[in-house]
Amino acid sequence: MRIVIAPAAFKGTLSAHDAAAAMALGARDAVPDAEIVEIPMADGGDGTLEVVLAHGYEPVEIVAVDAVGKPNTARIGHRGDSAFIELAEVCGIAKLDELDPIHASSRGLGLAMLAALDAGARHLTIAIGGSASTDGGLGMLMSLGLSATDVTGRPVSPDLRGLGQVAAIDRSVLDSRIETLTLLTDVDSPLFGPSGAAFVFGPQKGLSPDQCAWADDLLARWADLVDPSGSCAGLPGAGAAGGVGFAALAVLGARRMSGADAIADIIGLDAAVIGADLVITGEGAVDASSQAGKAPSRVIEAARRAGVPIEVISGQRAPGLINLEEVAGSVEQAMANPSHWLREATRLSVTKVAAP
Repeated sequence: MRIVIAPAAFKGTLSAHDAAAAMALGARDAVPDAEIVEIPMADGGDGTLEVVLAHGYEPVEIVAVDAVGKPNTARIGHRGDSAFIELAEVCGIAKLDELDPIHASSRGLGLAMLAALDAGARHLTIAIGGSASTDGGLGMLMSLGLSATDVTGRPVSPDLRGLGQVAAIDRSVLDSRIETLTLLTDVDSPLFGPSGAAFVFGPQKGLSPDQCAWADDLLARWADLVDPSGSCAGLPGAGAAGGVGFAALAVLGARRMSGADAIADIIGLDAAVIGADLVITGEGAVDASSQAGKAPSRVIEAARRAGVPIEVISGQRAPGLINLEEVAGSVEQAMANPSHWLREATRLSVTKVAAP
């Protein structure tokens, strides 16, 4: 029996690699002589860099700042004249001890891009899931040299507060060394509106309902200033990372790709599942968003195209799925020893399929 194991990270507990290792043990508990193929998966959010580093990119440590401006070190991936940067690794929401949506910024991402350029990279790929800010990409652009000033001609702060003050921008001093820029996103949201960056993702970043409405107005105003033609704000992914997607598309000439599709190509997912007897995927919380551009949905798609049975394991309760919460007996038990319970959930899942 050949089993392909392709989980995403179980956020807050297990990386995709650790999840795959635990699931492999569970699969062997059920079928000791099975051929196990581990291919950790990601979709542009937290843990994407870790997956990419196993496929030809070398880790390089850089100095940047987190989402609230505190100095930090982070890793990027480097390969020849290409670099891979994960926003969540540099200035993501998971790096913060306390949410600060008004002052949170994408500035650290821009500093990471500068570090990659200084190291000789000219082709940048950026995974922009897991952000903490709703600054329209202002912080990133200012790190890259954009001049953004208020009505008095003074530089604004590189955050949501500054976004509300910016009256003029000057692109002439932007760093010109980027030859190609590819964005990997795990959402299709436009920049503003009911399904935009502020209303959909603002609450999880700490914005109140009134602040979400305020931020949405600022993002619409920012779009008018940066892209008067209105051609970019409504594009899929423009609202990713609090508007970083929009800034990269409208100002830096980026192209956007589904993060799950891009990572599937890098790891060879579609070829790996051909001829398998079973494919297993999962993540910490399998819900409606998992069916909209997230890693598990891409694995499910690959398995179905290849005509291979697919099992999905969730960390939390999910209708019709084996999940760690139920197997362990409680969320607390599952969180206390996630590797053990993921192994057990996988054993149960494989046993169900392999039973005569």
